[in-house]
Amino acid sequence: MIRTPLCDLVGIKYPIVQGGMAWVGTAELAAAISNAGGLGMIGGGNAPPEEVAREIRLAKEFTDKPFGVNIPLAISEYADDIVALCIKEGVKIMVIGAWRPGNHIARLKEANITVIPVIASVALAKRLERQGVDALIAEGMESGGHIGDVATMPLVPQVVNVVDIPVIAAGGIADGRGLVAALALGAQGIQMGTRFICTTECTVHENYKRAILKARDRSTVTTGHSLGHPVRALKNPMVHQFEELERRGISEEEIIEFGTGKLRLAAIKGDITNGSVMAGQIAGMINDIVPVKELIERIVAEAEEIIGQLQGVVS
Repeated sequence: MIRTPLCDLVGIKYPIVQGGMAWVGTAELAAAISNAGGLGMIGGGNAPPEEVAREIRLAKEFTDKPFGVNIPLAISEYADDIVALCIKEGVKIMVIGAWRPGNHIARLKEANITVIPVIASVALAKRLERQGVDALIAEGMESGGHIGDVATMPLVPQVVNVVDIPVIAAGGIADGRGLVAALALGAQGIQMGTRFICTTECTVHENYKRAILKARDRSTVTTGHSLGHPVRALKNPMVHQFEELERRGISEEEIIEFGTGKLRLAAIKGDITNGSVMAGQIAGMINDIVPVKELIERIVAEAEEIIGQLQGVVS
């Protein structure tokens, strides 16, 4: 069985972590992933504390396995309150957007919470290791949602080379081949987001799931470069309008106002024309909606088969 030190660190069976997607990473999905042997993640996004508290408590009802909470510190207006909430609720694992972490890492470590930042550069990886984080998610630009500017394949081994803590590879991973590739690059596990959207336990609108199933290799595009925080989503009229606004050079405030609420519009309301259907480049490989347990077991079985084949070739 594929098992790495990451599994022991967070108490999971398989080295598979769910991306913390706002409006997508609900208690239902997180618990299903944890029950299947992975690490489920409640996506805090910019949700107020009462909503995050409800999801945490629901997850505790749905699973007795480890799960975490993801909070993008730099964009959440409730970051301080969410950190305090997670400490109060006894959350054991937190994945954080590590840009401008402030004093949150120290607060979480004092509460004996396992802290795993998402990073997109070697420099940030080194700095956060010095601050005492427990592991890192090296996320390449293939990912959906907010991204950096380095791809997964070159990013992961460069991060692995400079830190002594577990590294989780993210971006462009949806099957057992991706898991094996990540392990070969030196990672101790993988994070998947887009692939988990197309599962029966994911509560997003069916229109969102069907949009991913229809996607091809070049169906995504990035916007928000003028803000310094690009976002990857499926091409649609909303994205094209966003691109046009950026070309026209409208103010940052106007761009932010236009983009606010667009992910919820697609994920919850099912408006995939005017909403933001955030998804990674791997969307073109996804062609079914299956239960989480079936998906995870399929990925692990495929990875084990590939490793066995490679061992035969090497011997």
